[in-house]
Amino acid sequence: MDVQTSTYDLPAALNKVLLEDHDISGVLDSIVQLAVEHLSVNRRVLCGIVLTRSRKNTVVASSSPEAQRMDEVQAGFDEGPCLAAQRSNTVIRVPDVRYEKRWPQYMSVVRSQGLRSILAVPLVVNTSAAAAMNFYTPEPGAFYEEDAVTAHQYVDAASNVLEIALRIAAHAENAENRRLAMESRTAIDLAMGIIMGQNRCSQDEAVRILKSASNHRNVKLRDLAEEVITSASGQAPATNFDS
Repeated sequence: MDVQTSTYDLPAALNKVLLEDHDISGVLDSIVQLAVEHLSVNRRVLCGIVLTRSRKNTVVASSSPEAQRMDEVQAGFDEGPCLAAQRSNTVIRVPDVRYEKRWPQYMSVVRSQGLRSILAVPLVVNTSAAAAMNFYTPEPGAFYEEDAVTAHQYVDAASNVLEIALRIAAHAENAENRRLAMESRTAIDLAMGIIMGQNRCSQDEAVRILKSASNHRNVKLRDLAEEVITSASGQAPATNFDS
């Protein structure tokens, strides 16, 4: 997305991004690209967003392949200014990576790429996840207080989009977990019915037999239930929830 705009009409530019890009990943990429265009005045700036969720670091937006590589390296090492900004909820500045003693493995890679200054700004998402926007430039001492102020405007926009994405993901995961639970319950109920018929026993006794066999064989209850159904019917079980 090619956007050239002044700081004065920044809200309009961000609104345009939100209206034009329907894909959440595309919106985030457009936001970081817009941030780079504003901060790349007489210098080259890279930008990316790293999300940490369920103890997994993921690069969710990048202004360029180089920016993505830098953030992927940071995510892989599980150390660096972007992750530190997430964990401390503070802005992290690295004026010159040549003299930075923190995050030694990651800094070694950054130096090898000719980058010198880093600015990391935390995003506001939710309690189950953390994220930050990372800025890199080859110039030492490049990011000043006004740069952090400008970066925060893009961080606010990215935070809103990422929060929506996380809510959508959580809803989808909850729906999938409910579907799996219903399928599991269906298989177990069918297996208990088969055991009751084969052993002429009560439901409670069928539950005891199934759980005892599960513990004895160290097999999950659902997996054992499916074995019982397959053995009795000659085919793998299916449920109404299968697509």
